Amino acid sequence: MAGAKNHDYHILDPDIWPLVGSLSALTFTSGMVLFMHDMSGGHLVLGLGIAGLIATFFGWFSKIVMEAQRGDHTPVVQLHMRYGMILFIASEVMFFVGWFWSWFDFALFPAPLVYDSAAGLWSNIVGQSGEEAARVFPHDGIHVLDPFDLPLLNTLILLCSGTTVTWAHHSLIHGDREGLKKGLWATIALGVLFSAIQAYEYSHATFDFGKNAYSSAFYMATGFHGFHVIVGTIFLAVCLRRAYLGHFTPRQHFGFEAAAWYWHFVDVVWLFLFVSVYVWGGWGAPIH
Repeated sequence: MAGAKNHDYHILDPDIWPLVGSLSALTFTSGMVLFMHDMSGGHLVLGLGIAGLIATFFGWFSKIVMEAQRGDHTPVVQLHMRYGMILFIASEVMFFVGWFWSWFDFALFPAPLVYDSAAGLWSNIVGQSGEEAARVFPHDGIHVLDPFDLPLLNTLILLCSGTTVTWAHHSLIHGDREGLKKGLWATIALGVLFSAIQAYEYSHATFDFGKNAYSSAFYMATGFHGFHVIVGTIFLAVCLRRAYLGHFTPRQHFGFEAAAWYWHFVDVVWLFLFVSVYVWGGWGAPIH
């Protein structure tokens, strides 16, 4: 019969959201440039870009959910979506490789210390031993955060969240929808708690962003991870809403599976950050 579907692939209907998303991304990056250079209109352009991206995410993802619910996500389509998610996570891994690269480059091959008399600070501390750091910064220098205080607590929180999201996943596979909801609620609560503790940690840190190589690398690496935690928490919150709507089945739940993969990625990145940035990066330096 003419027009009948005789394959397992999903042919997408014409849609406006890819164009809206592209224009919003261009507006967002242009707004970031204007904002960072304190140029006129930067706040407005940046705000329009962010609003456009949020609208794109909501509109486009809503259509993907509707496609899944009407059966367009066949096993072949789900397989290709898994490939796409794997490649996305791989790109995120390389994103963090860049921050780790800069961290270890600053630490293992530090630039010579230069004193800025106007700011009253030295330009670099990464790579200095504890004694040298204490001599260079006798009173007003950098005191690193104690890795076995709040950072260790956040590590335990994320590790626990990894177990709760796995609990939710296994509950879904075995048809236990109450277990799915409880596991998601626990994971989201732990994600929010992690973000709150990190915000508290930032507010009590003794060093500011951009003052030297250590603080810049520290805030960029941990800050971007914190942003990914927020994104992952929103991802799981959407899955929780869909769980209450009865959207997932034991055989078809790629949306939740993608969220779980992303959350485990966030957990693993934090373990590397904890060891390399908090423990190794502050070894021997004065502790706040």
